[in-house]
Amino acid sequence: MKPFTNRRQFIKMTTFSGAALSLPSFMQQLQAQETGSPDLIMPSAHAQQFVPNRLASWWCTIDDLLWPQKQITDKIKRRAEGFAKAQIDTAINFGFHNRFDFSNYFTQLHGYYANVCEELHKYGIRFMDHYSCNHVGRPRTEADFRYMHKYQRHGILLFNDAVSAKYAQYEGHFFNDLFEVDLRDGSHGYASQYQFEAFCHNNPDFLDMHKKYLKRLMHDVPFDAVEVDDMCSYPGNKTCGCKYCRDRFKKDYGHEIPDFSDKSFFGDTSKDMLEWGNYDNPAYRDWLRMKAEIVYDHVKMIKTTLGDKPLMTCCSNTGPIVLNAVALNLEKMAPYLDLFMLENVGTNIRNTAWMDMEAEALHQKDIAQKAGNAPAMALSYSIFEKGAYFGWALARFWGVANWSSTLNTRIEEDPKNALDDDAAITKSNNWEKQFSDVFYRDGEDIPEVRLVNNTYCKDNGWRDEKGHEHWDRSMAWTKSFIKNNIGYRFVRTEELADAIALLKEKTPLIMDGVACIADRQYKALQQFLSKGGRLWLSLPFGTHDEKGFVRSVPLSQTLLQQHKKNITVIDSALYAQPLEQLIAAKKIKPYIKQVKGDDGWTVRARNYKGKFVLHFMNTRLIAVPDEVNDLSGIPIMKDMQSGISDNIITYEINTSVIPVGELMVMSPEWNDAQRKAIIKSLNKNTVTLTVDLNGAAIYAVAQPGQI
Repeated sequence: MKPFTNRRQFIKMTTFSGAALSLPSFMQQLQAQETGSPDLIMPSAHAQQFVPNRLASWWCTIDDLLWPQKQITDKIKRRAEGFAKAQIDTAINFGFHNRFDFSNYFTQLHGYYANVCEELHKYGIRFMDHYSCNHVGRPRTEADFRYMHKYQRHGILLFNDAVSAKYAQYEGHFFNDLFEVDLRDGSHGYASQYQFEAFCHNNPDFLDMHKKYLKRLMHDVPFDAVEVDDMCSYPGNKTCGCKYCRDRFKKDYGHEIPDFSDKSFFGDTSKDMLEWGNYDNPAYRDWLRMKAEIVYDHVKMIKTTLGDKPLMTCCSNTGPIVLNAVALNLEKMAPYLDLFMLENVGTNIRNTAWMDMEAEALHQKDIAQKAGNAPAMALSYSIFEKGAYFGWALARFWGVANWSSTLNTRIEEDPKNALDDDAAITKSNNWEKQFSDVFYRDGEDIPEVRLVNNTYCKDNGWRDEKGHEHWDRSMAWTKSFIKNNIGYRFVRTEELADAIALLKEKTPLIMDGVACIADRQYKALQQFLSKGGRLWLSLPFGTHDEKGFVRSVPLSQTLLQQHKKNITVIDSALYAQPLEQLIAAKKIKPYIKQVKGDDGWTVRARNYKGKFVLHFMNTRLIAVPDEVNDLSGIPIMKDMQSGISDNIITYEINTSVIPVGELMVMSPEWNDAQRKAIIKSLNKNTVTLTVDLNGAAIYAVAQPGQI
């Protein structure tokens, strides 16, 4: 659940060392709780290795609180069987989202979840809980109330009314004492985009309440992992003025939070809240750092409490400056996360423009790889089966796990032909298992270049003279890579400060608008260049340090003087076509070069334990709108068509890097049909490969005959 309109098989089935609690056992534990018995039996810990592959949302409805009525337990059994038939290995809870809204019903709710775990575990399917700990529903007007019931149904709505809200509490902590404080008037921090009031991540009583709930959840429910959502502050720049935040800002940074009227700190507050703030003021930049650190400390507490239970949080974006306003910083939280997910495409017609999310997908994939090679997944929403297939195809193309989720309850009324998640993804998953069971964890990307994205630029709010940020330039490069079939990967903040890591590869570095550079990064870059490393550089570079302070002399001046022969100065990909110019100048020779056919298809090669597979994705998808609109007034996507006219494509492939042999071309859109790719040798290290993609509108794959 994000503040943006367009949000975007295990390795082997393990035997669960701790069997799911039986219903009688669960009830015995609840009775022991109620009588104060100190010796409650905890479920055995599952193995730390948690590698999901084919995931789907386990949608709940409010009647599930009627557990253990037979209608509910029977429904659980039917759904678990359906998930198994759909080759789903991990079910992720969706619903009962603002968890403390249901504090009066935790016995029933946890009983329901324990029963879900029991049925899923029979099929070797893991269960991940998913909830938000730091919000409760508090619509403030009748309009908010009605809007919430129109578009926020997916969370399940059972919140306190204005009278009972005064007394709402859990474990002795009254909710009204835990909220963020609005800096304007001292009221509760309110996320108007979701009609939530937000608990303060820095409030010790809130942290105590959440920790106690986590322990109870772990005791009651044998879940296999948990996604604690919304590790951010949705009220944004309006908060937080509580005593704990004020004291921390003074203690850690030596600043007072100024009066809200101070424009030198809060900037132009006539704009949208996400655009408030004066980045020229170092105290404001410190305030944003503190807010991110507060969330980081909360995540640390959660992980410490969970122990070996895997932890994930939700993230739709990692790159843009706007994230600072809501203190959403996945890179900072990464050390305490075990899994990483991109909340990818939504349900409306705009989402055929999937290249807009390419940068986020590969960026988050790198964050996961640098965090101990943690599993990464993409969550794609859909209303109809075609949308579920689209999300599955993107996950294949990006080389990550696929989390498929319907999102019928984010529109006012469920479509007449609405599908459950297992039904929506069954065809794609079963086709994959039968014809192309390549495991994303075995796949190795084949980078030809490395693109630097330095979070210091985001953290300090840097923009160029035209108002564009560093992330805009990064996104432009990724779209250019797609167009030219160039393999790439990201280099981020910590790797950029590691000369040894930079020198492990011979591929060139691309730096476009990396204005904020730390001294340690600059030193590592100098070592990289002095030992023959290649840099393609688009200015500005090093005009600011890592805290956002302007340098008296840009680092680019000395860098170009000392290492000119190893640096190619280029235009920004945001304003020109530098990649095409570099190809023309033979500064780079693509491993895969298209020579015939429509260039609307893009291809990505990946090495699966010595077997090279080519993934094809359509960049010219045309959305077919439904008559129903989403919450932003944009039509829901009913279907997708291809805008490509010539689907017989020929490529030249460098076989010294991508040693392709006999390949069969397949697509779920052809069912069980297969076509042989035509391969002809040009010279010792080059072949031409021709594929016929007629009849495929979204995705196809070329792979060796035996996978």
